[in-house]
Amino acid sequence: MEESWVNPAEILGVDLHLEVSGGGGRRAALIHALREAVRSGRLTPGTRLPPYRSLAGDLGVARNTVADAYAELVAEGWLTARQGSGTRVAERAGPPGTPTRVPKKAPPRPRAPRHDLRQGTPDAASFPRTAWLASYRRAVGAAANEAFGPGDPAGRIELRTALAEYLARARGVRTHPARIVICSGFAHALRLLFPAVVRGPLAVESYGLAFHRQVLAAAAVRTVPLPLDEDGARVGQLGKERAVLLTPAHQFPTGGPLHATRRTAVVDWARARGAVVLEDDYDGEFRYDRKPVGAVQGLGPEWVVHIGSVSKSLSPALRLGWMVLPEHCVEDVLAAKGEREAWASVLDQLALADFIVSGSYDRHVRRMRQRYRRRRDRLVEALAARAPHIEVTGIAAGLHAVLRLPDGTESSVVKAAAWQGIALDGLAAFRHPEATVPARDGLVVGYATPAEHAYGAALEALCGVLPPG
Repeated sequence: MEESWVNPAEILGVDLHLEVSGGGGRRAALIHALREAVRSGRLTPGTRLPPYRSLAGDLGVARNTVADAYAELVAEGWLTARQGSGTRVAERAGPPGTPTRVPKKAPPRPRAPRHDLRQGTPDAASFPRTAWLASYRRAVGAAANEAFGPGDPAGRIELRTALAEYLARARGVRTHPARIVICSGFAHALRLLFPAVVRGPLAVESYGLAFHRQVLAAAAVRTVPLPLDEDGARVGQLGKERAVLLTPAHQFPTGGPLHATRRTAVVDWARARGAVVLEDDYDGEFRYDRKPVGAVQGLGPEWVVHIGSVSKSLSPALRLGWMVLPEHCVEDVLAAKGEREAWASVLDQLALADFIVSGSYDRHVRRMRQRYRRRRDRLVEALAARAPHIEVTGIAAGLHAVLRLPDGTESSVVKAAAWQGIALDGLAAFRHPEATVPARDGLVVGYATPAEHAYGAALEALCGVLPPG
């Protein structure tokens, strides 16, 4: 097949839409159109205009017509022309005699806290940029042409295959790629599951993320709080609910794994009732002082939906998560998701698949496990030295700790922290509004977010607002 000839005028410069019409000839019409584009603010000061030949080709006029129009507008002060810089809109607010437009003042942005000790985000500075970029380049370079077309709603097979192997090895999950559906994170997974696959009422732990309860409420799902103790959710109190949402690897936010007998009991409950267990494995990779705790899904693949993401292990900016589904749920989830992938970037999926297969993901997780463990140890040491009366719990795993406070002091401590520029959460913010268990006073302190150089100052400020012993 012969290559078609391309006029160089068609590929030079930038696109510029102009309404060139009216009497008086093409030159006058072009000058009027350019003036109006500048006057209306559509062409802002400093905007570079296309070269003569490029604009002439686009408009179907002679090159000299464009050159003459530019020259006249330069003389009038609308445009400027410098050798090597091209023709640009003049640095002015408007034409002579036109009052300067005063832009509306934007509302002030909230001041960022001096010390960010909120839970939920990893150390952004530790994102493995070099390794991720290498995986991205390899993945895009090796991708089949069809990867750049409409996406599969289940997600790229490369990523689902990599996840099936990784989750089996690292988390004890029993699955295969056909039962994995890629999503953009845990909240997206909830929106897909309700009501297409799971219907309420839904049992939840009496302490958990309010945002997740809001997502469920928007789907008209009623949540029923389950009491907690040192062994996790008291699943023996499950009744006629059709599903239960748990954080069995590390209860959020109080800490600690779901006891082995309760893990078995909840799967038995789901099997007997035809119900489903939703397993939020939000930070299952980060453990420090205990043996690995496998996924509950491994005990009952047909009764458990295992949900994970890279929000804690890599970055929430990637917007990549997954659901490991019982076989009978897959088609319903795909139907709820739609025919085309509209959430998770296919290119990011390919990059993550390479990142896992190449071993970079394991290396990153192990490196961050050590870094977060050192941060946790510094927090414990600072409290032991400055506030030994404050009990620290939930520190065997995860990216946050819970500081137990004397009864009645939580609200005042959170307010004092805010006054000192410390962002953190009180335990009350995570309590289910219908929970019947006694409220606990405490702070949920995230130790992953602050930059390394600022972490010491954050700990010093935290100790300064704690109540005296």
